[in-house]
Amino acid sequence: MEPEPLFPALTAPGDAPALRFGDRELSYAQLAASAGALAGHLAGAGATRVAVWATPALETAVGVVAALLAGVPAVPLNPRSGERELAHILGDSEPSLVLTAPGDDLPPALGAVARLDVATTVPPGTAVPAPREMSPAAPALIVYTSGTTGPPKGVVLPRRALSATLDALADAWRWTGDDVLVHGLPLFHVHGLILGVLGPLRRGGSVRHLGRFSTEGVARELAGGATMLFGVPTMYHRIAEALPDEPGLVKALAGARLLVSGSAALPVHDHERIASATGRRVIERYGMSETLMNTSVRADGEARAGTVGVPLPGVELRLVDEAGQEISGTGPEAVGEIQVRGPNLFTEYLNRPDATAEAFAEGGWFRTGDMAVRDPDGYVRIVGRKATDLIKSGGYKIGAGEIENALLEHEGVREAAVTGEPDPDLGERVVAWIVPADPGAPPSLAVLADHVASRLAPHKRPRVLHLLDALPRNDMGKVLKRGLTTPTARP
Repeated sequence: MEPEPLFPALTAPGDAPALRFGDRELSYAQLAASAGALAGHLAGAGATRVAVWATPALETAVGVVAALLAGVPAVPLNPRSGERELAHILGDSEPSLVLTAPGDDLPPALGAVARLDVATTVPPGTAVPAPREMSPAAPALIVYTSGTTGPPKGVVLPRRALSATLDALADAWRWTGDDVLVHGLPLFHVHGLILGVLGPLRRGGSVRHLGRFSTEGVARELAGGATMLFGVPTMYHRIAEALPDEPGLVKALAGARLLVSGSAALPVHDHERIASATGRRVIERYGMSETLMNTSVRADGEARAGTVGVPLPGVELRLVDEAGQEISGTGPEAVGEIQVRGPNLFTEYLNRPDATAEAFAEGGWFRTGDMAVRDPDGYVRIVGRKATDLIKSGGYKIGAGEIENALLEHEGVREAAVTGEPDPDLGERVVAWIVPADPGAPPSLAVLADHVASRLAPHKRPRVLHLLDALPRNDMGKVLKRGLTTPTARP
């Protein structure tokens, strides 16, 4: 049986729009020609692996699609990476070429890699070879982790993982070729590239990339025919803040078919502010570089704030305790590590058989390192990372995420993070890191402790308070808890 194409709309392309970045646009016919010609070049040059300088530009999308059409694994590079990180990624992945937009300035770390500028137009009559349909197990992308626990690891994603995840999301979100997606996400990672560019192309729909996120851009594109919005919590927070003063944004969001947030937990108070102003609720999903997407709130389901929905079609999910035994209970005290298996999983960490073996439990279950609880109807609630967000205090297992959401419901809190620190009596105590709404009059520890205890349980109240000007975050909006410092402490 012939493998199915990743992008059926490129096999018989027409004039429907495929990609738009700012005022630059490619139809499916133009994308098929430009990506097809580049794919032919890559195949003819014998490229075994290519890096892509992943700026938010048409050339990035064309370059990645071309690599996939040629059957050549692509390595997206974060343009904001430092020299040491880039050197590590290049040395580990050994690309034969780096694909770039014409005129891009590349850092010295890329000086030894042959450069190929991506053309988004081709002369009429250019011969475009048929795409190479590869085995579903063949590597498609190598996405590097953020490197928070050591040098970044190359996550090898097979072609089946891309198709399985995108088709499962199509089922969950009723995603079709009639949808027009708008976002302003980076293109070097799963959210912006795989979901935000390859997702629309697999469906035969289109994507409008903002280049740089702005509430004005979101309003313009949704009012101009876009049906879906992808964002991270920092973007939705800016949207929530802008709604009272931007009636056009309210109307545009109210007319959207689907608002999706990911890459980190969306605070409940932002959920509620957006829903109250627009009548539309943001849905969340959960995934990782190694697994692509695992769960989501469905378009025909309840958009329940604080949850990431139910397992996607084809994904098996279980919670396990510290001994690796499956947890069958539900509710806030039945905290366990998420393990998943299914066709959405990566195949290996590049050149790291030790790390690959360590990542899997018996039976092919991937250890995510994320802690969660389940509602009685199967909805999953992420409470944090096992390494940084599971706090063991007074005999209880406490997830940092639910305390963070409770803190954010207090009017005096703008941003919040929660960690644990050693305590001679409790084992660990709950520590709150707060960016106050009014720096001149921050809430006290006693006030916040009472606030949390009244919403959750007394043993979950913070016992130490640190005040910050801002929380450290990465490019996707995730809080970098290892970067938290203590300029002011309120014990």
